[in-house]
Order: sequence, then structure tokens, then C-alpha cells
Amino acid sequence: MLSSWFSQAYYSSFDGMSDTRDEPVDASDLTNAGAPTSVVASPKRLISAAAAGDAPRKVLHINGSFSEKEPPTSSHISQSDDHPPFNPPMPWFGIDVGGTLVKLVYFEPQEVLPEDAAEEVEQTKVILKYLTSNKTYGDTGIRDVHLEMKGVPIDHHTGTLHFIRFPSSAMEKFIHLAKAKGLSSLNTTVCATGGGAFAYEKYIRQEMKLELNKFDELESLISGIHYIEQHHPEESYYFENPLNDETCRKVPHSIRDLYPYLVVNIGSGVSVMLVESRTKFRRVWGTSIGGGTFLGLCCLLTGCETFEEGIALAAKGDHRNVDKLVRDIYGGDYSRFDLPGDTVASSFGQMLDPERRKNAKPEDLARAVLVTVTNNIGSLAMMCAMNAKVDKVVFLGNFLRVNSVSMKQLSYAMDFWSKGKCKALFMEHEGYFGAVGCLLEYMNLGRQNAHHGGSSDK
Repeated sequence: MLSSWFSQAYYSSFDGMSDTRDEPVDASDLTNAGAPTSVVASPKRLISAAAAGDAPRKVLHINGSFSEKEPPTSSHISQSDDHPPFNPPMPWFGIDVGGTLVKLVYFEPQEVLPEDAAEEVEQTKVILKYLTSNKTYGDTGIRDVHLEMKGVPIDHHTGTLHFIRFPSSAMEKFIHLAKAKGLSSLNTTVCATGGGAFAYEKYIRQEMKLELNKFDELESLISGIHYIEQHHPEESYYFENPLNDETCRKVPHSIRDLYPYLVVNIGSGVSVMLVESRTKFRRVWGTSIGGGTFLGLCCLLTGCETFEEGIALAAKGDHRNVDKLVRDIYGGDYSRFDLPGDTVASSFGQMLDPERRKNAKPEDLARAVLVTVTNNIGSLAMMCAMNAKVDKVVFLGNFLRVNSVSMKQLSYAMDFWSKGKCKALFMEHEGYFGAVGCLLEYMNLGRQNAHHGGSSDK
């Protein structure tokens, strides 16, 4: 099942979802692999608030030693400080099934209660060995190691957040692998967000006998932003001198409690949200022209197959060989309306010329597509900012992954057209916020079920 994929499909690949090994990983040399010192909780029971109590607890470390642990203080609490420790069924993860990518965030706790650890310690070693000794899974599954967050708190537990992504097109193969492996139930419910949570719900229920708790993707997104911003001090930033390769640099700029601001989430399409507080936000606009548009047109015009290929092509191209600029019409700047000569007047306008069309290079076409999509997003963001009277616009989403061209273009455009009044901000974890928010929802869901006398295994 999806919720136990890491624990029982540990030697599978994302691409094609076929086995690459005949035997599971040997857990005996775990410590030599440099894996984190963690043990997961037993999936077959929940620790009640009454059982946990307020007294010091013994914790079992992966080396077998015990130590006393005082009750958590407010510094260990991620969501609120008015409830005791709680262990929902493992593994702990949130999944965001988008139109192009599946984003999965996995929380690896450092320590748990000994009665949990004893039952699952061997399986845990295997999970940790596989998870921490691999950066890729097949040809398309990737763990973004540079985004890993260590020592972060979630519901009185401290641990590491791992960030993994694979194409949404591999989702059915992923589900079939889980079924073929005959995975036993660690729990029967998984928390998911994104459009794919709805699109695949029936299929998952039929194939895996698994129930999905679906959460609104925009609520999950904002929740994830607030959590990451709180626990990663240099999460958000802006570009200084964005168009100067020699002097351009990233400057940290926290958005924590700097309300109001806009969030422009660029996935397959684009959604724009006005965030006025931690709990007050709303979607104000959107467009269908987003990351999916860029990749689709690049595949159509250049023959590329992946987002990375499209971005690499665009980085080498010159959109001026494809787009018609202001200077192509006016011979220079259009000073009356402060339009510089290198402003795009007509996207793909040069392609009306048969000779130019014949000589168009794939990299120039890719760059023109990227500029077209980015300009559309920037224009939309500027209009929304003006209408909402905000001066901070946060751009995020997987469209910006490995895409410094668009980030710098957006930075320059927002600054230029607002005459320095509006700042474009970006975030290091780009497209993972929805999955993070879903992970937090999973923790809350388990607590709610336990409070009502059940468990999150329903």
C-alpha cells in the first residue's frame, strides 16, 4: 500500500516500478553506512496521551542503549504546545500527487519509545539503509538531498525530513508494484493532496484496498510554507542584481509574519493566493499557462522528453531569434510608455518569417517558450499585487526547480514594472510545501482518531 511503500518496497525503482534486486538490503551493516540513529514506531498500535504521561520516558537508540528523556518543551513542538507526545502509525509521510510530479516528504524520527522499537527495529534498519544510501530510485525517482532538513520537530518528535519526487506518469506503476509485492498493512489510510489524490482515489481503493484522506492542496500548501519557514531560517530569499551574472547573488529575506503577501504557485498551471495571516488566505486568480505549458510546448517544438532537458536547452538559447521585440517595431525604445527596446512585443512574432522559421534552433525555441510562460506569470502576479495592494510576491513550485532563468527574469520584471516597490521572493523547497502540509495533516488526523477512541488505521 502507499503508506507502507518505503517499509516494504525498499528495493524497487520508480521508473517502470520493477525490482532491481532479488534480495532485500542486508541490515547488519547499517551503522557502517552512516545511517541516522533512528527507530520507527510500531504501526500496530498507538500511544495514548494518558499512557505517555508527563514523567521522563526511556528511549531506545538504534545501538540498543537506553536513556532518560524529559517531557518535550515548547521548543520541540511543531504545531501546538497543548497536547502530549503522540505516535500515529509509521511510516510518517505526506504525498502531493500533482499533474506532472508526485512529491513525497518522509519524516524520519530520531528516537521513539522502546515498546515501539522492539517490534519493528529490524525492518526499520532496512528502511533506513535503503532510504539514506540512495539518491535516485530507478531512472526517474530522485531524493533531493540538498533539501534535507535535520533536527526539525513534528508533534514532539525530532528528526529528519527527506524530499523525494517522481513523475506522475509513474503513479500507476508504483501502485502495481505495491500490489505485486503483497504488502502487509501497516495502516489502511494515507493522507494525500493534489489533483491526483482525486484522480487516483478509486484506482487505489480497488487495487490496494486503501482509503485516501484527501486534503485541499492550497490549504496544505500554505500550512507547509508556514512550517518550513519557521524551521528553516534561510528558506526564502530574493535576487540582487538578477541580470548581472557577475554580481547577482541570493539574499535571505524571511517572510515569517510579514503579512500580507501573495503566493504564486507554479505547477502544471498557476494559482495565486493572498495570504493575510497564518489562518486567513484565499485564492485570488490563476492561469492555465504554467509549467505544464512550458514542458508540453518544448516537447512539441524541440523533441525533448523531460523538464530538465527543456530547461537545459532554454539556458543555451536566445529568444530574440524567435520573439519580436519593441525595437524590431520602433527601431529602439518606446520612450513615451517607458518600454525598453528589448521588451518582447510579440511572443514568437519572428516565426511569421518563413526564413527565420526554417532556421529556428531548438534551443532558441525552448528559450522563447520559457520567456513566454514566465512573462505571462509575471504579468499576472503584478496585476494581482497591485489589486491587493501588497509589495511582496512569493514565487514557488516545481517550475522553478533548476530554472534560474525564470527566477531572475521574474525578479527583474517585478522590480522594473513596480519601480522598485514590489519584490519577488523565492523559496528553497520550491514544490514540496503541499506534501509537507499533508504530512502535518496526517499527524493531526491520527490524533483526532485516537481522541475519539480509535486509531488512524480505519
